[in-house]
Amino acid sequence: MKQKKVVVIGAGLGGLSAAISLQQAGYAVEIFEKNPQIGGKLNLLQAQGYTFDLGPSIFTLPHIFERLFTNSGKRMSDYFTLRPLRPHWRNFFEDGVTLDLYPEPDKMAAEARKVGEPPENIERFLKYSADLYDLTNDGYFENGLDNWRGFANHYGPWKFFQFDLFRSMHQGVAAHLQTRYFRDIFDFFIKYVGSSAYRAPAFMNSLPTIQFRYDLWYVDGGLYNIARGLGRLLNELGIKVNLNAEVGEVRQENGHVTGLVANGKFNSADIVVSNMEVIPAYEKLLRADKTFIASLEKKLEPACSGLVLDLGLDCQYPQLAHHNFFFTDHQKKHFKTVFEKHELPTDPTIYLVAASKTDPSVAPAGCDCLKILPHIPYINDQHPLTREDYLRFKDRIIDKLERMGLKDLREHIVFEHVLTPIDIREKYNSNKGSIYGVVSDRWKNLAFKAPKQSTLYPNLFFVGGSVNPGGGMPMVVLCGQNVAKKIVAWDKS
Repeated sequence: MKQKKVVVIGAGLGGLSAAISLQQAGYAVEIFEKNPQIGGKLNLLQAQGYTFDLGPSIFTLPHIFERLFTNSGKRMSDYFTLRPLRPHWRNFFEDGVTLDLYPEPDKMAAEARKVGEPPENIERFLKYSADLYDLTNDGYFENGLDNWRGFANHYGPWKFFQFDLFRSMHQGVAAHLQTRYFRDIFDFFIKYVGSSAYRAPAFMNSLPTIQFRYDLWYVDGGLYNIARGLGRLLNELGIKVNLNAEVGEVRQENGHVTGLVANGKFNSADIVVSNMEVIPAYEKLLRADKTFIASLEKKLEPACSGLVLDLGLDCQYPQLAHHNFFFTDHQKKHFKTVFEKHELPTDPTIYLVAASKTDPSVAPAGCDCLKILPHIPYINDQHPLTREDYLRFKDRIIDKLERMGLKDLREHIVFEHVLTPIDIREKYNSNKGSIYGVVSDRWKNLAFKAPKQSTLYPNLFFVGGSVNPGGGMPMVVLCGQNVAKKIVAWDKS
C-alpha cells in the first residue's frame, strides 16, 4: 500500500510533535515553516553576550516531551539537559512581602506561616488541585477529548460534578485559602493559559499540580535547546523541514483538502495538519466564508497577548529568583481591565524571568538578563493601539519594577528588545496577537478550544494553542501526539 503523505503547516511545538508522531506511525511527513528557524513561539534572541528566550520560559510535564524520543528509541536526555528550579517562583507584593513557592511541603508551610496562612489550607488546596488534575488528565488530556459529547461518553454523568463546574477558578481558590497573598498567587496560575481567574472555570485549578507534582524545570543553555533537540530528532527520522516557506493557500476539491501552496509552489498531500491557529488558517489559507468565521469567533475568543521586554543589564539584582512575579494590589481589577474591558492595565501583575540566576552562560559575568512579560489585551482591530502606545506602557512597567525594589533599573539597561502584540501577530500568524491561543472562559467556551479535526474538511487537522487542550508547551506537544492518534484512527475507519 502506498505510504500516505502529510504536510504540516508551521514548525511550532504542536506541529513538530504531530510531525514526529505521524512519522513514527508510518506516514511520510513534510513541514513548511514561514520563519527561518523551527520552534514557533519557542524562539531565541542573542545579542551583546545576552541570550533570551523570546517565548516560553517555563518547562513542565517533561514526560510528555519524553514520549517523542522514546517512541523513536531515543533518550531525551541525549538531546537537552533539564534541571529542577528552587524556588519555583518568587512573589513580590507592594507592601514588601516576598513569598517563595516550593514543591516540598515543609518549605511551603514555612512560607505560608510568614503571612498567617495556615499550612493545612495549602495542603487542602493542593489536594483539591490534584484531584482535578487527575480527572482532567484521564480524559481531556490523554484521550484528547474535544467536546461535551466526548466528555459525556468518557466520564459519565456522575463524574461531571467532580469538575467543580459551578464555580470560577477564583471562587475555588478563595474557598480554600484565606490570605490575599496566596489567593493572588494561586489565582495567577491561570497565566499558563492567558486567561482570567475570575472568568475561567474552577477545574483550571488543576494547573498548580502540573508544577507541584511534576516539578518546574530549566533547560541548560535556554529553552530554545528544546527546539534544537527536536530538530536533531527530525533530521534523524528523515522528516523534511522547509524553512522560509510561508504557506499562502490550502487547496480544496470535492470537500477535501488536496495540499498547500508555499512560495508559489503547490505541494499535494493526502492529509494537511495546520499549526497555524484555527481562525487565521480558515481566513487566510482556506478563504472560509464570513458566516463560518463569525461562528468561530463567538466561542474561540483569543487569550491575552503580552508585552515582551528583554533587557540586558550591566549589574545583578540579588533579590531576584529565576522566576518572579510582581503583583498588583488590585488583581481583580487587573483581570477585569485586560479580559473584560480589553484595556491596558494601569497596574499589572508582571512576570519576570532572570535566567542568569540559574545559568550564568546567558549573560556576561556579573550581569543579569531579564525577560519581562505583563499580560495585556489582544489586538482590537476596531480601536488598535500603536507601537508608541505600547512603548508608553513599557515605561509604566519599568516604573513599577523600580518602585518594587529594582532600584535604578533604567540606568543599568545596556540592551533592550521589545515585542508588541503587533509583532507577535506578524511573526507567528497568531489570532489578534494572542500568545496562548484561545481564552479559557466558563461563559464563552467552558475552557474548550477548537476540535482537532476540521468540521469542513475531514482530512484537515489542527494543532496548537487554539486547539484542545490549549496553550502552553506541554499541552501543544500533547495535542500533536493526540492529533496523530486521531489521524491514524480516522484513516483506518
